[in-house]
Amino acid sequence: MSYPWVRIKSGREKSIERFHPWVFSGSIDGAERELQEGEIVRLIDTNSGFLALGHCFEGSLAVKILSFKDEIIDQAWFDNLLENALERRKDIGLPSMRTNSFRLAHAEGDGLAGLIIDVYAGVAVVQPHSVGMEICLPEITAALLKLGFERIVHKPIDKSKPSILAGEVNGLVEVLENESLFLVDVIKGQKTGFFLDQRDNRALLAQYSGGKNVLNVFSYTGGFSISALKGGAKTVWSLDSAQSALDIADQNARLNKVDNKHTFIKADALPYLQKMADKFDIIVLDPPAFAKHKSARHSAIQAYRRINEAAIGAINKGGLLFTFSCSQVVTQQMFYDTVASAAINAKREVRVLHQLRQPADHPVSLFHPEGEYLKGLVLSID
Repeated sequence: MSYPWVRIKSGREKSIERFHPWVFSGSIDGAERELQEGEIVRLIDTNSGFLALGHCFEGSLAVKILSFKDEIIDQAWFDNLLENALERRKDIGLPSMRTNSFRLAHAEGDGLAGLIIDVYAGVAVVQPHSVGMEICLPEITAALLKLGFERIVHKPIDKSKPSILAGEVNGLVEVLENESLFLVDVIKGQKTGFFLDQRDNRALLAQYSGGKNVLNVFSYTGGFSISALKGGAKTVWSLDSAQSALDIADQNARLNKVDNKHTFIKADALPYLQKMADKFDIIVLDPPAFAKHKSARHSAIQAYRRINEAAIGAINKGGLLFTFSCSQVVTQQMFYDTVASAAINAKREVRVLHQLRQPADHPVSLFHPEGEYLKGLVLSID
């Protein structure tokens, strides 16, 4: 198969030679013809030498690289990469008797730029993040079927109605994580339905929760809440602004037989934290991404500072704050410095007990540090 070429400016090929998978529009010196978004293109240098293959985009990020080999991106290519991704998950013990949900494909981390696939109790939820991967949906579906995934859900890039690509899926899927049960709405839920990237961090919270009063802010469907309750928390409050998410959190508490210790609060996070009179032993802050682009980074940092300052002020002496950012454009150091500023404003003495990241089924390419998007801190508050 012959792919249209895209020429890279002299000197700009260096990042490609270092295996970075993104090419920006400023690096492009021309193309064989007018391109349609999502097409596979052949990147060449000024001497027409091969550099890489990738999906083209409209905008400043012009190409996401799929392969640094001169090959064909076909059914066999997808079969091979998804089989390799599954073997990597098996190597780290996923799925297991304790956990049957995991991320199968983590975009650039698995050499599948623009593609996310999460598996919930055997249901594969495909979420393309590029037009190119949407175009490749038939190959992706066929590869998943070959791997034994008989129920497949597609969540489109344009946010239109999800579709069932294979098998029967009724919406709520009961999954097992670290021996806790969760109902996951793979059709209407946020992202693919649940936040699998917090699995290890939920387990860590359980270790600290015995006998504690815990407030889970931005609780969604109660992932951290159930983990705290199963860890022996005295009482857990789940706070979210979406009633539909709180309803599932309540179902999850009943499913795990800990509903007698669980209360949910429908409220906006910052005003609630700023006005509350009671203090908690542990607060979890896991907000949505406050910034998805660099242009929003400054306002996001201010938002992180305000919410962390309010939370630090609402924790009992000797209590803990589990605080996170999933904004890719906010680096680990930026987040650390922002939380430090919040602690100064709150006039509390704070110690770092843990620095947290995403789990091993969300791998990061050594050549693409941008893939390490989740960062977190466990803080002791005096």
